[in-house]
Amino acid sequence: MDHITTAGGAAAAKKAPKTRWYRQLYFWVLTAIVIGILVGWLAPSAGIAMEPIGTTFVNSMKMLIGPIVFLTIVGGIASVADLKKVGMTGLKALTYFQIGTIFAMIFGLVAINIFRLGDGVNADAGSIKTSDSAAKLIDAGQHQEWWQFLTHIIPNSIVGPFVEGDILQIIFIAVVFGIALNAMGKVGAPVLDGVQRLTAVMFKILGFIMKAAPIGAFGAMAYAVGKFGVSSLTSMGGLIALFYATSILFVIVVLGSVMAFLKLNIFTMIRHLKEEYMLILGTSTAEPALPGLMRKLEHAGVKKETVGLVVPTGYSFNLDGAAIYLSLAALYIAQATNTDLTIGQQLGLLAVMLLTSKGAAGVAGGGFIALTATLTTIGTIPAAGIMLIFGIDKFMSECRALVNFTGNAVATLFIAWWDRTLDADRVRRVFAGEAVEPMPAEDPVQADDATDIDGDLTEYGHHTPRHHADPSTSHDRRRAYSESV
Repeated sequence: MDHITTAGGAAAAKKAPKTRWYRQLYFWVLTAIVIGILVGWLAPSAGIAMEPIGTTFVNSMKMLIGPIVFLTIVGGIASVADLKKVGMTGLKALTYFQIGTIFAMIFGLVAINIFRLGDGVNADAGSIKTSDSAAKLIDAGQHQEWWQFLTHIIPNSIVGPFVEGDILQIIFIAVVFGIALNAMGKVGAPVLDGVQRLTAVMFKILGFIMKAAPIGAFGAMAYAVGKFGVSSLTSMGGLIALFYATSILFVIVVLGSVMAFLKLNIFTMIRHLKEEYMLILGTSTAEPALPGLMRKLEHAGVKKETVGLVVPTGYSFNLDGAAIYLSLAALYIAQATNTDLTIGQQLGLLAVMLLTSKGAAGVAGGGFIALTATLTTIGTIPAAGIMLIFGIDKFMSECRALVNFTGNAVATLFIAWWDRTLDADRVRRVFAGEAVEPMPAEDPVQADDATDIDGDLTEYGHHTPRHHADPSTSHDRRRAYSESV
């Protein structure tokens, strides 16, 4: 094992002091979600008017995603002594992602084959009217090739990915930059120190923005309910319920089994990440929760380079919720349009989805683009059939994001175990809310400047008093790095 717990016996045995419920971030986000639902339901026009509030908050979070991902990956790779381990970690992560995606898609296929909710709809594909917004997604999907996600990884410029927020391209740049910085040895040590300081600055800014999370969640939820109403929920409630039930079953059975294999409890992990879950529920996207997940996993004992590689890459390649949705939606459309598919054709559909689901990662409307690309590639299911589920897609986006987020958290823990760097005992204590000391490589100043509403690191289970970093300690750390390389 490459690292062990540094927490003292007394600290490990104690539960972290509880912050009062009315000062915890998740409480205010949850309250804002409830108020947003009521406003959107009772006053739809007022709810729709709240759209700028939600989009402004989400955009403010997205502007930090690129820099945080870049700095975290660069700092992690540049600090390791053996770059081969980084490459192996990436290969292990991609392998795990594909296996997890297959299981998720199988869950969706089995569920819709058992309940067959599309039977009896008898939709005529030729008479289905396509809205302008859906037509654009269908057109994008029809021109989406399975291999484009490979060529898309390399950006046209070094600045473009940060402007467009393309996580996959930012990962590519960060990996190349980190390897180059690592290879420079002593010359690169000051740059590495600057990267670590910039990382602290980014998380400080994140702490400022997170204060507005309840307002952002209120705006996003009020707009969603006001815009789409609750009529879609009643008209196609069966399909929505099946998707939610299948997703919950996947989390408990598949992801829960992975956690049990690691001798961890998935429910304590979910409770530990409650602030991030509330944020996802309010904004319908998992991106704003990415920085918090990375910091919490680092504090739990997962190495920085592992977190930096697996979590951002998982946001593009490990989309368990989207995989369940794709397989379930594709079969529902087939059933609704009376398109009979054999078991072999369904397995072929699954194979195509493994590729097309990667092609639209991080793209607005990516789920529909991937679904259209899949139906177009197969050719037996009419692509226009996506209009049958277009109206309820919004009500399934939260569940997709929640399952994607959970799958990435579990994947990171599993890859850390695979690399033999997971301290399961420390992770268990952190998830249980016990007070543990920072990891040896964890900067207490960075950790304390996190995302809690009252300035304490409540959600990290870290309650050590605030203190400033000792300059001599930072100097010794830089000198040790220089000597090691």
